Amino acid sequence: MKSKKEAIALFQGSQIRRHWDADKELWYFSVIDVVRVLTDSVDARKYWNKLAERLRKEGSELVTKCHQLKLQSSDGKYYITDAADTETMLRLIQSIPSPNAEPFKLWLAQVGYERLEETADPELAISRALKTYLKKGYSPDWVNQRLKSIEIRKAWATLAKISKPKLANEC
Repeated sequence: MKSKKEAIALFQGSQIRRHWDADKELWYFSVIDVVRVLTDSVDARKYWNKLAERLRKEGSELVTKCHQLKLQSSDGKYYITDAADTETMLRLIQSIPSPNAEPFKLWLAQVGYERLEETADPELAISRALKTYLKKGYSPDWVNQRLKSIEIRKAWATLAKISKPKLANEC
């Protein structure tokens, strides 16, 4: 069984290899696996190479943000493959001209739009958090307690910043 460090993620029923970097606290996903799922390409590696070449010509730095990691292959052996963290992967997906990528791109656009709305009206973020907790099956009492504890913690943190106690030698 794989540890959290190396795990398989599923996307639309297909396996995506990933690696957890504990130092950076980031997941890295196999670029080839994501390209294979989104393009239905016979040779995902060639597709990725062409896409990477096109991105370089356009002046994009996305390709340079990909890392070479040894990930386990279907034959059980480890091979070096391109991997990208979540942010880079989301940007790469936006560069893939494929009908399979369109639902994902629409979702990204929707999430981006929601975050812009939340910036203008922070109460929307609180409402979204409430709905998300309830969808996950938490009780309304638990959700209310959670939101109150977040509010109290932020108030204490603000108070601590404002009224830092002076040391005896600072008086």
